[in-house]
Amino acid sequence: MATVLSVSGSPSATSRTARLLRHLDDRLRAQGHEVIPFDVRSLPPAALLHADFAHPAIVETAALFERADGIVIGTPVYKAAYSGLLKSLLDLLPQYALAGKTVLPLATGGTTAHVLAIDYALRPVLNSMGAAHITPGWFTLDRDITVGDDGTLTVAPGPTEALAQVTDQFSLALGGRPTLLAATG
Repeated sequence: MATVLSVSGSPSATSRTARLLRHLDDRLRAQGHEVIPFDVRSLPPAALLHADFAHPAIVETAALFERADGIVIGTPVYKAAYSGLLKSLLDLLPQYALAGKTVLPLATGGTTAHVLAIDYALRPVLNSMGAAHITPGWFTLDRDITVGDDGTLTVAPGPTEALAQVTDQFSLALGGRPTLLAATG
């Protein structure tokens, strides 16, 4: 099956975005894909702040993008755009780092006023980086994502179904098999 790089662009250590991605990673693994989780916040701040293209962590990250067949990009939305942390990473990657890749854009945010951030802020950048296919993405409201005291993630039923659908479309675009899992929250 395909290799998927699952990228969280959240700067927060307790990120709902990252937790949601890790939840969807499990679905992709169940469909036979190798999934590599990656949190942009794990990169050395100096490499990002100083735009150090040659920093070993940036070179290694670019190699992860090159290795992947598909990329899931998740970001919180701030002021109607994807996170600055994600922007910093995308700026440091080679111009066509997504060439030949299938990409699934996902976003989380506090209000439906940000729902178009995927299409108007993120999708054009992914396209300019050469993505071969950008599958339909999904925006999930923060209030629809709950993390229990034990760390378990629960997603409201409507968004759970939508996320399962876009994840399955992404998987199928990568040559994955249809899921036999029930949509889980």
